[in-house]
Amino acid sequence: MNSEKETFQSKKFISKSLYYRFSQFVGFLLGARFFVAALLTFALYVSTFFLFNQEESFRNFVFDFKVHGIIFCTVLTILAGGIINQFYDLEKDHIVKPFRTRIQSFIKQKYFLYAYLGLTAISLGVAWMISHNVFIFFVVYQFFMWLYSHKLSRILILNNLTFVSLTLYPFFGMMVYYETFLKKVFLMAVFLFLILLCIDIVKDTLTRSVDKTFGYTTIPNYFKSRNTKIILISLLLITMAVSMKIITKTGVTGFMAYYFAGGLFVMILCIYLFLNSTRKSNFLTLNILRLWVFVGIIAMLLNGIEHKL
Repeated sequence: MNSEKETFQSKKFISKSLYYRFSQFVGFLLGARFFVAALLTFALYVSTFFLFNQEESFRNFVFDFKVHGIIFCTVLTILAGGIINQFYDLEKDHIVKPFRTRIQSFIKQKYFLYAYLGLTAISLGVAWMISHNVFIFFVVYQFFMWLYSHKLSRILILNNLTFVSLTLYPFFGMMVYYETFLKKVFLMAVFLFLILLCIDIVKDTLTRSVDKTFGYTTIPNYFKSRNTKIILISLLLITMAVSMKIITKTGVTGFMAYYFAGGLFVMILCIYLFLNSTRKSNFLTLNILRLWVFVGIIAMLLNGIEHKL
């Protein structure tokens, strides 16, 4: 009888231990924004090969270890940035993201900090081995990642502009690396910047009261709802103008032409949702814009494959 009881307790302990370890693993992935980093890695590879890399063959690209090293450093920096951001936003996340915070509670904050320091050190070490210029590039990137989390995320307008700029910073680095200073690339960068800016502001509308409580001065909790709506609609109208410029002046063809043409209707839909603004419509708009960014990556991939073949 005692033997059966001990066996049962042993199995229960192992089951609980596995659950705890799995929860720790998931908590770390969520804390480090792993899924965001994975999406950005995919976007970096697609844009690097099909947009910035105009001359190099696929074989040469595969064996260009310098490029893979830069992307590897970027991924580690993004993971480190996600960790330090959640460290500073922990109190706010308890309210805004209770499920994620609960999962992250399986890991002590000191281990997140150890992971942050480790990822930062490895990233800078690899960057140093690639070149001194790449090392400086990532020192600047990591410094502003920390500064955004520590200070800039609480400052009106700077918080949105810095967040979007940091998201696009690796793409800018690849553009400089390949010296791809084309009008088409510049306009696409502006288009993406505007959409990401809209996403960040819409996201702030959903956390307005919480942001105000914890001292984050955002556009939605500084301006009236009407003025926030005007800002967002103005940004979407400018995005539509950039889309039309890309279609008519850059010679874009194939899937990307369909993407920017379809984007005009997506922007009109979002403007309609803003005109009838509610929390539910703002949440819908946020996910529509996020989805459209992902569709853009897929469109670039398909367009690139079509042209390469």
